[in-house]
Amino acid sequence: MIEVNELTKVFRKPIRGEGLSGMAKTLFSRKYDEIRAVDGISFTVPDGEIVGYIGANGAGKSTTIKMMCGILTPTSGSVLIDGLEPYRKRRQVAQNIGVVFGQKTQLWWDIPLIESFKVLKEIYRISDADYTERMGFLGEVLDITRFLSQPVRTLSLGERMRSDLAASMLHNPRILFLDEPTIGLDVLVKEKIRLAIRELNKTYGTTVVLTTHDMTDIEHLCSRIILLEKGSILYDGALKSLKNRFGNLKTLTLTVPADMQGETVPVLSPDLAVSEEDGRMVLRFDADKIALEQVIQYAFRDLRAMDMKIAEISIGDVVKTILEQQEAEHAEKI
Repeated sequence: MIEVNELTKVFRKPIRGEGLSGMAKTLFSRKYDEIRAVDGISFTVPDGEIVGYIGANGAGKSTTIKMMCGILTPTSGSVLIDGLEPYRKRRQVAQNIGVVFGQKTQLWWDIPLIESFKVLKEIYRISDADYTERMGFLGEVLDITRFLSQPVRTLSLGERMRSDLAASMLHNPRILFLDEPTIGLDVLVKEKIRLAIRELNKTYGTTVVLTTHDMTDIEHLCSRIILLEKGSILYDGALKSLKNRFGNLKTLTLTVPADMQGETVPVLSPDLAVSEEDGRMVLRFDADKIALEQVIQYAFRDLRAMDMKIAEISIGDVVKTILEQQEAEHAEKI
């Protein structure tokens, strides 16, 4: 279990003057700006849960992950991983966690991938039987068997990311921290990594904390999200509940005859917004206020729709709306 209580991290950045004179003054009279990267956050992640930890750039996500891994020490507050403080008991905690940072690798660049795994086997003191079982499982779910003999530097970005995920899971950690694991990857590789994470969670009950800017990752993997903004938690709860805060919003995109475009269309309800975008008719509405069947009938009867695409509000739209509202509130206070 992960327990975070009033966790705070403040970085001090020296204020430097311009030019050589400003640099000289800094040596004798140093002043600092304080940057509160994480500001008194608290949450608990029970065993076996997959949690999406999301927010804009600079919100404090990676800083929190680094404190949970023991890389950074909190300014105040605490983190407990199975009852241990990771920055005080780094070796003990490291046996039970795996970490993947999207921009960094724990693999050795110039040696074959399989040799990196053998080195990690010795570091974590994995038995031969467990190593064989883990390599068989990870080789299958991550599809890495075919390039195990290649040097890491020859692997594509997608192959390296899958290999890094395998390396982080080799010792069968109870908790897995994933910081932007699908960054820069194509659609097919992203889907392989999502499937692998789901399989790891299902087979071994692995707890996963996932930070990402790809909201598709969140929707496919997480039942709970923690939304961070300027170091503070804006929302912590079920993904479905967050969507419901904005109503049961749906969008119908219609292809209509050319003579309908630019024409004034009959209004079904003031709760139905009708617009034209890229030569198609777009209907937006709250399905709790207007029945979907009623809108579909209106689309075919009054707008003479030839085809139709129905979409619910995405989690990306919800998060974008919340963050825009927060930015507007901050701007008003200033």
